[in-house]
Amino acid sequence: MGDTAEILKTTPLNALHKELGARMVPFAGYEMPVQYPTGILTEHKHTRAAAGLFDVSHMGQVKITGADPSRALEALVPGDIVALDVGRMRYTVFTNDAAGILDDLMVNKRDRDLFVIVNAACKEQDIAHMRSRLKGCEVEYLEDRALLALQGPAAVDVLSRLNSVMPAMSFGMGATLALGKYEAFVTRSGYTGEDGYEISLPAAQAEEFARWLLSQPEVKPIGLGARDSLRLEAGLCLYGHDIDTTTTPIEAGLAWTISKRRREEGGYPGAAIVQQQLKDGVSRKRVGIQPEGRAPAREGTEILNDKGEKIGVITSGGFGPSVDAPVAMGYVGTDYAKAGTPLSLMVRGKPLPAKTCTLPFITKRYAK
Repeated sequence: MGDTAEILKTTPLNALHKELGARMVPFAGYEMPVQYPTGILTEHKHTRAAAGLFDVSHMGQVKITGADPSRALEALVPGDIVALDVGRMRYTVFTNDAAGILDDLMVNKRDRDLFVIVNAACKEQDIAHMRSRLKGCEVEYLEDRALLALQGPAAVDVLSRLNSVMPAMSFGMGATLALGKYEAFVTRSGYTGEDGYEISLPAAQAEEFARWLLSQPEVKPIGLGARDSLRLEAGLCLYGHDIDTTTTPIEAGLAWTISKRRREEGGYPGAAIVQQQLKDGVSRKRVGIQPEGRAPAREGTEILNDKGEKIGVITSGGFGPSVDAPVAMGYVGTDYAKAGTPLSLMVRGKPLPAKTCTLPFITKRYAK
């Protein structure tokens, strides 16, 4: 008897991906498209130039209700949820008692609830974490909803054909909207460094809606490969790679997610450690890294100083099609974090020259 293959979950668009010729791979327990026949490079460039459709239905969609869900959630995250206006969203993280990051998440404040999106690989733990720790709240996993992301400069024009209000939404807004005959909860953010929208709608309607989007001349389907290269160029963290339970928000360069009130009051797991790091600094930091030449440095590559001593490791790395050069992120000792610091990267046993650089690698074009 051979090993039994992992039984993968599927999203509501699984059949459509296969019909479109996607190469499917296991990802976070799901069968997901990594690329379509045109390839990752073309998909990446198309998203930057026009509009790319991403299936992100594997992510966890959660509704939190209760007497004061915003105050309750602040006991688990350093983000300022209480001050969030209705119709706005905020990026934050779950922390543990050592200030390590359990997951990153998007929190949307609606009239009667919080709508939260968590990562696919962490969603079961996240939901259990919220159910056991959120006092006076109900935590509902919205299993019957799909989540699509339409990203790129043409996304606003495409969705405006269904609802003329789309241009009036700015970055970080969320609203329940009619998109033609579909009612969806729509947010405007984008983990690609591009302007774009995330569309939550009933799973039963997802394929029909996706087919309409793909019928528009600006829209092409985009897989996980280009999603990764797009977010890396944008300098955005990927959970389980650039952030995890061994990294704190301050080491990860996420101090901007913690408001003045939350810095002073604390009241979330690991708050004392975060406060200490904000006051005294950290011994290592997440930085952008620009390898010289054309060879990309992948995750796990050792980072060396000018004496050949190991000072860190690459957490995300690859080729950046928009900058036409290899790009990477990783953690280095604070002494080496200043932009322009020369480094070496051990690629296939050879030290290749590189330098630290400011993030992101591309100019973000969010609609403010």
